[in-house]
Parts: sequence; structure tokens; C-alpha cells
Amino acid sequence: MDVATSAARVIDGKAVATEIIEKVKAARDRLVSECGMTPGLATVLVGDDPASGVYVRNKGRKAEECGFHSVQHNLSANTSETDLLDLVAQLNADTQIHGILVQLPLPDQIDEQKVLLAVDPDKDVDGFHPINVGRLATGAGDKAFVPCTPQGCVVLAKHALGNDLSGLEAVVVGRSNIVGRPVAQLLLAEHCTVTICHSRTRDLASVCRRADLLVAAVGRPLMVKGDWVKPGAAIIDVGVNRVPAPEKGEGKTRLVGDVDYAEASQVAGAITPVPGGVGPMTISMLMANTVIAAARSAGREDIAAGLMKA
Repeated sequence: MDVATSAARVIDGKAVATEIIEKVKAARDRLVSECGMTPGLATVLVGDDPASGVYVRNKGRKAEECGFHSVQHNLSANTSETDLLDLVAQLNADTQIHGILVQLPLPDQIDEQKVLLAVDPDKDVDGFHPINVGRLATGAGDKAFVPCTPQGCVVLAKHALGNDLSGLEAVVVGRSNIVGRPVAQLLLAEHCTVTICHSRTRDLASVCRRADLLVAAVGRPLMVKGDWVKPGAAIIDVGVNRVPAPEKGEGKTRLVGDVDYAEASQVAGAITPVPGGVGPMTISMLMANTVIAAARSAGREDIAAGLMKA
């Protein structure tokens, strides 16, 4: 990897997400013309949490843009666990639905794990079912549905470094089940040498400084400083943190990542911005997983091949 001599190249998540969506649309068209099948995505929202409502609406709009059969179930906050499980069972049995997404968090009266376990693993386009987690962990990632944000991280890394990540030293800061652990598994599958860091890692800065590819997913604003970064490294910043922005006015905030962008961009070879980096990839990966689910159900995995390549 070339040593950076100037500001890092910006990895444009919006542009990459748009490329993925165009591939998804092409795969959808082939499924319709060659198999008579339209990919179907069902979203389930329980309650009226504003942020969850925005996420679900955005996912529904993107599914419609992709030409999917899009179904949205909006349930009241007092919905019982039994009623939600009954709905999941109906969606599992619906041959027009290939992907099921139950928006989290769920109200207190509902056991989230029980609901996630109830989703058919072959329709689990969020990648949270233990069977899909196990497939990824045992090296059968080609048969798994992978959580959307980690998958988006790897696609962006390939845009920065090329499709062959073999032999690179990758450092993942954060060990959550949502991002840190699955992104580490994905990078292992890409033949990287992977180190996972966490709150008890000794001399975190020196570990990060070894990385050809640094993934920051810890949820602490601006934690990764410029002198933590190996010259020329690629940085994927998963963090989305709100910090005070008094320059915008009293009480105003701005979004920052887990990486100090101003410092790190002067050292790295390539870096994702916040916003506009990993964020836009999440919904595009969900659409890709849905069209993959449809292609698998039709016995035509070839139609969805290549969606995750740079």
C-alpha cells in the first residue's frame, strides 16, 4: 500500500451505495423476466419510536425504488408477544415475502431474542438469527445472511483497497455482536490477519498503528487520533455520534465518527466520512440481501452473484 503524502482519498459511501442499488435493480429485473418472481421485503415496526419509524419508512421507500414487493406492518406499542410471533409465522409462510425485518428495539413486553429466533433463517435479511451468525462464524458466509452494516464496511474496504484483501493486517476497534464481531469474521473470510480491540486492550494506539485496514466501531466520538493511524492505511469509521456544535448556535449538534477525521485524513490513504460513509451502505446491503434471498428461493443464486464486489 502506498504511503499517503497528502490528505486521504474519501471513500464515498453514497456513491458506492448507489452502485449497489443499480446492481440490485438489474438482479430484480432478471428474476422477474427469467423466473417470474418479484423480490418481497416485509418490515415490522412495533410502537411509535420516531427514529425507528424513519428507518422503516426509508427501507420501505428503497424497496419500492428497487421494484420489490414491499409490505410494511405498523403495530401498536401494546402489541403482545404472541400477536407479533403470529405475524412472523405468517410472513415465514408467505411465498411472496423473501426478506423479513423486525425493527429493533421492541417494547418491554416482547422478548427480542424470541422474535429474532422465530424468523425463518432463509428470510433473515438482517443477519441476526443464530443460524446465520453460526454460518458466518464457521466459514460458511456464502450461505449466511450477514448483518448489513458489517457487510457494507467490507464492500467499502474493497472499494479502497481492491477486491483482494488477502494478507492485510486488519484491526477492528469494538466487539459488539452488531458490528465488531461480524466484521471481523468477514475480514477473516477475506484472508486478512484480524485483531479485535476493546476496552481492555493494552496500548490501543499501538495496535491500531499496525493496521493496513482500520475499522472503528466503538461508539466513542473522535477517539481514534491521527497518530493512531499507519501512514497509507484505509479507515472505515462506523461511529455515528452527536457532539455539541456551539458554532451552529445554542443547543446545536453535529455528527462525528469514532475517528478524528481532521487528524486521521492527513495520515490515512483512504477514509470514510461521517456522515456519508458507512451509513448509506446499510440500506443498500439490506436490498442486496433481499434480492439474494429471492434468488436462492428460486434456485438461481447466479442472478445475485457479484453484488458485494467493488
